[in-house]
Amino acid sequence: MFRSLTPPRRRPGRPGGTAVALAAGLAVLVAGPTVAAASPQASAGAQPVVTRAALDPALVAGRGADVDFLEQEAENARTNGEIIGPDRSAYTLPAEASGRRAVRLTPGEYVEFVLPSAANGITVRYSIPDAPQGGGITAPLRVAVNGKHLRTMTLTSQYSWLYNQYPFTNDPQAGLLHPDWWITECQCVPSATTPYPSISTPFRPTHFYDEQRLLLGRTYRAGDKVRLTAPPGSAAAWTVIDLLDSELVAPPHVRLLAANVLAFGADPTGRRDSADALDRAIAFARRAHLKVYVPPGTYQVNRHIIVDDVTIEGAGNWYTVIKGREVALPTPAPDGSVHTGVGFYGRDAADGGSRNVHLSGFAIEGDVRERIDTDQVNAIGGAMSDSTIDGLYLHHTKAGLWFDGPMRNVRVTNNIVVDQIADALNFHTGVTDSLVSHNFVRNTGDDGLAMWSEKTANARNTFDHNTVQSPTLANGIAIYGGTDTTVSHNLVADPVREGSGLHAGARFGAEPFTGHLRFTNNTTARAGTYELNWNIGLGAIWVFALDRSIEAPIEVTGDAYLDNTYNAIMLVSDWPVKDLYSISDARFRNVRVDGTGTSVVSARAAGSASFANVDARNVGAVGVNNCGSFHFTPAGSEFTVTDLGGNDGGWLAPWLLPNTITCDDRPPVSPPPPPAQW
Repeated sequence: MFRSLTPPRRRPGRPGGTAVALAAGLAVLVAGPTVAAASPQASAGAQPVVTRAALDPALVAGRGADVDFLEQEAENARTNGEIIGPDRSAYTLPAEASGRRAVRLTPGEYVEFVLPSAANGITVRYSIPDAPQGGGITAPLRVAVNGKHLRTMTLTSQYSWLYNQYPFTNDPQAGLLHPDWWITECQCVPSATTPYPSISTPFRPTHFYDEQRLLLGRTYRAGDKVRLTAPPGSAAAWTVIDLLDSELVAPPHVRLLAANVLAFGADPTGRRDSADALDRAIAFARRAHLKVYVPPGTYQVNRHIIVDDVTIEGAGNWYTVIKGREVALPTPAPDGSVHTGVGFYGRDAADGGSRNVHLSGFAIEGDVRERIDTDQVNAIGGAMSDSTIDGLYLHHTKAGLWFDGPMRNVRVTNNIVVDQIADALNFHTGVTDSLVSHNFVRNTGDDGLAMWSEKTANARNTFDHNTVQSPTLANGIAIYGGTDTTVSHNLVADPVREGSGLHAGARFGAEPFTGHLRFTNNTTARAGTYELNWNIGLGAIWVFALDRSIEAPIEVTGDAYLDNTYNAIMLVSDWPVKDLYSISDARFRNVRVDGTGTSVVSARAAGSASFANVDARNVGAVGVNNCGSFHFTPAGSEFTVTDLGGNDGGWLAPWLLPNTITCDDRPPVSPPPPPAQW
């Protein structure tokens, strides 16, 4: 039997705070720098291996975000270091790496990539050790191209390494944050156990990785070799390189007729605070019906910038960086925040929200190192109707974009959201008629993309063509209640624990699912993770009835679930409510399952599901693990499976129908072979 979940994760709260915009200024003209010529052709070498989410791109064609960079996994590059993994066990470096493998360098060792296309910018995803008492260290990484030293990057672990139980701590030596919670490690509630169990520290280390971007100063050609070296004498005993993204970054965007923030006193060197200057530029732009332009530079901003009826453009997210410190408040804010930090926020929905906000072409670099759910230290927040967020790079904030409705018609497109403490994006409370498309998400500390219908239902929203990789906790894409929701053409890979690639949950106090809930043409890879509290494996898609029954039809069409750690599909209700709530109408059509560690379907609730043209191969256990609601009566399971035909691969054998009990809580796991073309 599986146990009830420990107390549920809290979700980050509502935003607060205001800023006063000061008026002044004029429009000015700026010019961008020239672009250097390309280097000579490099000598022949090993062929580069380009992947998407560590997969052959042909396996995920048409799925996920269109991005400007090409991904190369370190384990496929030339190295004299050690390849670590594969390993999907939580709290290990390989488990949080893309593709579950990486390269470990000790001082003096290197990994060398061959550029697959012309590039003038790279992103390095890496991990280095924490300080013994927490707080992180810094260490150098030498970057050479074609044997010539180019730059030395300063890596940091100050934004990595969380420990312990939710909501985590930066202290590796801390005792249990919740000794009254049941934990898997001792199969007990420590505070209720005599003698008190021995719990080793650091307890549950996680969130190991970070990434940095580097402009190379010129354009290099396909075939040129980029070598990353952990130099002798490095403060880091080891440096793990997960991957390198290479990109041909376009020249800076220039807006000639605009309220240029430099004219209002903004400092592009980052030495002086530019928040008031941005306020003045915004106020002037609204009066003059101009856009605000933020030219190349790094601008220090340590509080929220309140935006309403304004367009703010940067020179491109490689060039314009809005960067801030996390600042402790002298007294808690009315919303419970004890810190503030850099972020662009719409007005609170209770005050009417903001409208006609358009943000594009800049980066937001935060300074968030711990999770405090009441803190409003998100990159984008508040309520923004009839608005667009496009082409931003969001890094080191709590959540990348957290919208609190009611609000409508926001378009979130072409953004990169990485290294977050919590979600990349959350539509929270009454967000309607909105689209999230072609965004790239990596290394979140909670759900990658989420819709949460708390108190007021979200409606008619779509997550389409997004890529979500390596959420260290929870799900790639999660839908908590709401009306007429579509999740389509997304690519989700490598969730680590207590979550799935795709999730539909009646939980966290969400309003019920109504209308349709459609998962269409999505691909997951290496999903179906381990659920720490239940001590069982989940599915690549996970439907969970915790707070209420799920009665709306769940329509899953055209999905592909590749290399599943445990199950491909799981439908479940928690043990204390298993006789109260059910999942009554799940429909799976034209789905392909390539590899499961255990079953294709695990049913641990009352209800029903139908299957048509669901093809499966490389299945590790019985095709349907049917437990129903665990009464095991002679009439069979309380969960009914309907075969509508065309289900190939032998996984849905006649003897399993309609409700044969096949329940095995923890069957042996048979790791599947790598996925291949069907």
